[in-house]
Amino acid sequence: MKIRKIIQLLGFLVFLVLQGCASTVLRGTGDLGVVIERAQGSVQIIDTSNMSVIMTVNGLGDLSHASVVYSRDARYAYVFGRDGGISKIDLLTGKLDKRIIQAGNSIGGAISQNGKLLASQNYSPGGVKVFSADTLELLADIPAIYGDAETRSKVVGLVDAPDNKFVWSLFDANEIWVGDFTDPKKPNVHKFLQIGQKPYDGLITPNGRYYMAGLFGDDGLALLDLWHPEKGVRRILDGYGQGQQKLPVYKMPHLRGWAVAGRYAYLPSIGHHEVLVLDLETWKEAGRIKVSGQPVFVIARPDGRQVWVNFAFPDNDKIDVVDVESQAIIRQLMPGKAILHMEFTPRGESVWVSARDSNHVVIYDTKKLLEEKIIPSQSPSGIFFTNRAMRIGF
Repeated sequence: MKIRKIIQLLGFLVFLVLQGCASTVLRGTGDLGVVIERAQGSVQIIDTSNMSVIMTVNGLGDLSHASVVYSRDARYAYVFGRDGGISKIDLLTGKLDKRIIQAGNSIGGAISQNGKLLASQNYSPGGVKVFSADTLELLADIPAIYGDAETRSKVVGLVDAPDNKFVWSLFDANEIWVGDFTDPKKPNVHKFLQIGQKPYDGLITPNGRYYMAGLFGDDGLALLDLWHPEKGVRRILDGYGQGQQKLPVYKMPHLRGWAVAGRYAYLPSIGHHEVLVLDLETWKEAGRIKVSGQPVFVIARPDGRQVWVNFAFPDNDKIDVVDVESQAIIRQLMPGKAILHMEFTPRGESVWVSARDSNHVVIYDTKKLLEEKIIPSQSPSGIFFTNRAMRIGF
């Protein structure tokens, strides 16, 4: 009798375990992503195929300027907060795996080619810190010290590059630094001096060869060929705003590899209502597109057929959709108040748009240019999908 009861009890326990497994949703991470809810320090984990919110993760600190990178297997999202926090989130369980505070004021980060290193770019104290992606253990601290006074510069434009390198710009020092982290505890840093006035952001081309820094203090961009760093930094689009009256800049524009479509890069013009077209073979201006305001993000659809543009105040309720072939605006959309970010699904059939002051995310069909769905979100800003894990510079 005693043995029979033990067998029955074991059978009941197995039944409960199987029931629990049956109720668990098994999923991959390929169609997942996160939406930053900046006002309340949380992120929504979203499913791009079903256009739905799976769960919300809270307690992530100041996300007023936040960015996200993904682990190599796209299971973990690393959220870089303005308060210097790095939060490691498990997308499958919706749990905060680990969180650290590594600086006083930070504006983003990157993950290395092999997926083992995280780098954070910091305003205060100015510099770059590198961590283990697994444990968030600090491996390297590179202060952005420049000049005889040994003052620190704010760091901007941090990107990952091939061969487990990171590249970044020093806003106050007018420099670009390339760090080789083959040995992360003994990095080799190469400094390029006097590259132009006030580099404000940077992008790396999708093949990882060229790094471009936008210049806030000069009419032009700084270009570095990472295959031939011995050639130094050259100026491109020099004087693109010459002879024009520069308007007040209400929001600094952003650069990234997502602005590259085919042979051309589409770049926001600082202080002008234009998108600059840059030929990536000749490095010369190939045209300008008049748009509805001061561009902030200029983002190419994955197939390169369209470029979507959002704007600084007072035109931040609009999006211009540009046809690449004709270089003409084919539709203007009004998704809501304070449009902060756009993110295409991996193959580009849809785009998600955050409207901060309308407290929602709008999803558009990129062929029909029609609204597909609206998802409630509290003060949404950045939108980041997991396909970034497979791309250089994201």
